[in-house]
Amino acid sequence: MDPGLRTLLEAGGGLVTRAASQRAVPRWAIDNAHRSGALRRVLPGVYLDPDRESEPDLRCRAALAYVRDRGALSHTTALSLWGCREWVPDVEVHVTVPAAVRLRSFPGLVLHRVDGFEPQPPYAVLRQGRTVTRLERSLVDSWPLLPVDERRAVVIGAVNARLTTVARLREALAGAPRLPARREFRVLLERLAIGCRSPLEIWGHERVFSGPGMPNFLRQHHVRAVGQAFDLDVYAERERVDFELDGAAWHGDRRQREADVRRDALLATLGILVVRFTHRRLTHEPSEVRREVMAILAARNRPTS
Repeated sequence: MDPGLRTLLEAGGGLVTRAASQRAVPRWAIDNAHRSGALRRVLPGVYLDPDRESEPDLRCRAALAYVRDRGALSHTTALSLWGCREWVPDVEVHVTVPAAVRLRSFPGLVLHRVDGFEPQPPYAVLRQGRTVTRLERSLVDSWPLLPVDERRAVVIGAVNARLTTVARLREALAGAPRLPARREFRVLLERLAIGCRSPLEIWGHERVFSGPGMPNFLRQHHVRAVGQAFDLDVYAERERVDFELDGAAWHGDRRQREADVRRDALLATLGILVVRFTHRRLTHEPSEVRREVMAILAARNRPTS
């Protein structure tokens, strides 16, 4: 490889463009390197070190170089940069560009042309040194692309990590009236708005803790007992009962169980009864759990002699 071209490649972290090379080395240098296999052309005018081609950051930078920084990484690609989803090898890189950008998609790269979009605030921000669409927009755009069993967890994780809010997600969803599976996204936001903070809590709300005979529970209700702070999963305020929904991993974690025993004892000092339901019972016996919940609430409401 031409020494000047190698210097450019190293300075670019394994990436070089034809436009940049022609300003520094003879025109034939990049073609010779391509023919010899020292460089691989991944997009028109964009070349990578073939030994580093699988690196996520390099693929993202190649996509931005192809659009000449007139776009932003978006959809599921942006979610990886926001830390909401692991990078999946061999997936397509998504880039959103203004509608006026006349470029086309290629294998491994999907371009989304959007009227009114600009790769700058308020539409895009810098994340890990790369221009990406705002998180709310990224989550909405990614919704139909994500595996069905992963969608809820990605959105819930972003809200729990305080990277976004239900209000901002609702605003972004309002701007996508034709989004596939839009109703499911809207229902998820309704569940998050009342305080559900996990797929299991949503399951419990939909199949156990709502409907005729059930009070208006408080979700993730914050209390303090003996100087310690706790969030109660599903709290019946009048009856002073905290229903805790223990995840699938709870049984295998001895330290967590011991911590929960101490927690429940401290809550008892406030007169709060803690009732725990396992993941298996909630998901396999929802009707029976519902009957038990109503019986417990009825007993707590019964006058004492």
